Amino acid sequence: MNEMNDKPVAPVNFLHAIVEEDLRTGKHGGKVVTRFPPEPNGYLHIGHAKAICIDFGTALKYGGECHLRMDDTNPTKEEVEYIESIQADVRWLGFDWGKHFYFASDFFGKMYDCCAELIKKGKAYVCALSMDEWKDYRGSPPNPGKESPHRNRPVEESLRLFEEMRAGKHADGSLCVRAKIDMASSNIHLRDPVIYRILHAEHPNTGNKWCVYPTYDFAHPLEDAFEGITHSMCTLEFEVHRPLYDWVIDNLDNLPSRPRQYEFARLNLGYTVMSKRRFIELVDKKLVNGWDDPRMPTIGGIRRRGYTPEAIRNFCETIGVTKFESLTDVALLEFCVREDLNKRALRRMAVLKPLKVIIENASEVPSEVDAVNNPENESAGTRKIPFSSELYIESDDFMEVPPPKYFRLSPGKSVRIRYAGFLTCLRKEGDAIICKWSPPSAELKVKGTIHWVSAKHAVAAEVRLYDRLFTVENPMAEEGHDYKEFLNPHSLDVATAHVEPSLADVKPLAHFQFERIGYFNADPDSKPGKPVFNRTVTLKDSWAKKQKKE
Repeated sequence: MNEMNDKPVAPVNFLHAIVEEDLRTGKHGGKVVTRFPPEPNGYLHIGHAKAICIDFGTALKYGGECHLRMDDTNPTKEEVEYIESIQADVRWLGFDWGKHFYFASDFFGKMYDCCAELIKKGKAYVCALSMDEWKDYRGSPPNPGKESPHRNRPVEESLRLFEEMRAGKHADGSLCVRAKIDMASSNIHLRDPVIYRILHAEHPNTGNKWCVYPTYDFAHPLEDAFEGITHSMCTLEFEVHRPLYDWVIDNLDNLPSRPRQYEFARLNLGYTVMSKRRFIELVDKKLVNGWDDPRMPTIGGIRRRGYTPEAIRNFCETIGVTKFESLTDVALLEFCVREDLNKRALRRMAVLKPLKVIIENASEVPSEVDAVNNPENESAGTRKIPFSSELYIESDDFMEVPPPKYFRLSPGKSVRIRYAGFLTCLRKEGDAIICKWSPPSAELKVKGTIHWVSAKHAVAAEVRLYDRLFTVENPMAEEGHDYKEFLNPHSLDVATAHVEPSLADVKPLAHFQFERIGYFNADPDSKPGKPVFNRTVTLKDSWAKKQKKE
């Protein structure tokens, strides 16, 4: 049983199986301590959301703790803005790190001492080769490299140079510290990797205190050790880095703990890209409207689009945790979003392509009708909707000469109008259709139901119809093509809609189902009396039908 909520524990994945075995054997003293360690050099995306759910979710499940750590080892790319957005995104997903918020830079003094320890042991040295020169020495995976001419520099000399590096006596790139491991290793990351380098740049957390910084591969295992991390979980691209992770831990004395790294498959999602470099290109070239554009897979983007944290967590649980790389169908994500919004989104009516209806028996129509706010949630209650003798309906809901089995409006035919009885089309006059209204009690046999808004009371709203960003499932896999060639020209279409008056002053990010159209949310651009809505997801997987037609 899960002590958090007394519900049966879900079947374990391979990471949870490791944790449970460690708990059974008393490893780590029965503790479970995980961490989520983003680099604060950009905004988080939905791939990070999977990692967040794994890291925080594992700690929650086993009564442990999860640390939020900024891996801020490169001051040239890190900003306070990113630090703040990462914290906001993790909180939005529903997780809390409590008192366990850390920076890699909190440990720079200890890391410097660890590097000096390795130099004293003859396991690291100061190298003066430039990065271009090092390419010739490193070799390629099938061919061994050759030793740096500084590899056997006397320990005392390396220590002196390392101290001079810290004192700011050398220029960027002129010197670095390399771990002395194996220049013939088949793993290129073990061929004397850089573990410390010179960077004369102001750090967002430590200011100008340091001008030497550890590399990520050196800092990561040390951070885990200093924080007492028991299960360091990361994505599969770090699997080849694990031997270096272990080497750092194994070659240092007196570390407070001996963490272990475990890898899982990253999230690859169809019809988008999951690369920070591609995100920057899309934003810089104005192919999208910023980092929080609802077409972007950034957490800021999916939040603005109207995805809920509950839907994202459910999606991450549904796709599971494996060690096998695969491409996840974005339709599964959209399904999880629909499932969640169906329970919480208030129903409202909106007309995107208006056709005016004039009711001939105007004296008989009511001034308002009762409508259900959400049939899936009785506690949502009901509302009053203004009704009148002039309505807007969708132009697609009328055909003057309909095909067989057309169950919407046409001359002489009747339909049910949502919450308000029936309309019978009498004729078309100019740009409007003339209809007769009948109350809900009328004994009319109809097969179609359409939505509407009162033309006299409707509010104009901007509706942004977002769709998938690319036209192919894996734009990065199309050989001989630039991924930008597959940008969907209809990933954003904008319409002016007529919506019921209750939507005039909506709160930003509020969720709605526009009946028969899809799920929408109010964009932060909304202003009183001038609402703006984003299409979060269609009511059904319309994309699959569209692809079949093509």
